[in-house]
Amino acid sequence: MAISIDDIKKLRAMTGAGLADVKKALTEAEGDFDKAKELLRERGLAIAAKRSDRETSNGCVLVKAVDGFAAMIALKCETDFVANGADFIALTQSILDAAIANKCKDLEAVKALDINGQTAQEAVTQRSGITGEKMELDGYLTLEGENIEVYNHMGKNTLCTMVQLNKPAAEIGHKLAMQVAAMKPVALDEKSVDQKILDEEYKTAVEKSKLEQVQKYVDNKLKKAGINPNLVDSEDHIESNMAKGWLTKEQADEARKLIADGKAEGEAQLKMPMIEGIAKGRVQKFLKENCLVDQEFQFGDGDKATVSQWLAQQDKELQICDFKRFTLVAE
Repeated sequence: MAISIDDIKKLRAMTGAGLADVKKALTEAEGDFDKAKELLRERGLAIAAKRSDRETSNGCVLVKAVDGFAAMIALKCETDFVANGADFIALTQSILDAAIANKCKDLEAVKALDINGQTAQEAVTQRSGITGEKMELDGYLTLEGENIEVYNHMGKNTLCTMVQLNKPAAEIGHKLAMQVAAMKPVALDEKSVDQKILDEEYKTAVEKSKLEQVQKYVDNKLKKAGINPNLVDSEDHIESNMAKGWLTKEQADEARKLIADGKAEGEAQLKMPMIEGIAKGRVQKFLKENCLVDQEFQFGDGDKATVSQWLAQQDKELQICDFKRFTLVAE
């Protein structure tokens, strides 16, 4: 049967599918709109299944706050071309709007939301079928309460933040949301850091401190023998410097022996109280760099105040209650 252009436009408006796909579905369904919509949905599922193993490293991240409820969500895809498309951004916005309106607590609730007669997950799958790219919802985060400021970094829809204060202060909250975007804190303060993170940081710091102390011992042995440590810091470097004539074979062999002996001697002479002290210092440096209130504030008047110091300068009663951050950008 003949399919009118008006019917094609109507179904396209309902589904967002391409003109050719809509026309084909209507033709196969003999003009039955419900059947045509089901055909488009099935084709979207098939395409999504075929691309299930693809990596979704691009996408759209949006954030919004309404009446004491704020949320951000990411709709991920394969390419920035699709991510920057108006229809893709509009779909992300419609899902976020519905999540805010329904005050969804988690991603599963978001996926089950009704979006124009289908679930949010079905809408994503359908869009996947239209573009031919794998898509997935991810990164759903929320904050509840008053005094929440949200920030979409440079309006690029790739990095969003939310910050909640204990009292109204929109401009300050906006600057703090920018701080969170720029400095990517892992926790509000030291007591908020997950103990597993602290344990892992300490373990890493101990191992790094051991390696550094042993290397210092080795370097001193090499220098006493008249060998520049920079010329023998790896086997490839040794071979390269011999080829260039910067090391003789005898010097290379001596360096190899000194390095092997030095490592064994250095490890035997390690003083664990000193290593533990260095490691604790490293953990404190990690906390200063990664706890929001202890970070150096990036948007002040040029002084070196921490976030907590800057906040006290603005209002001694003002405090940060919580923050959230999500990005699609590799960091």
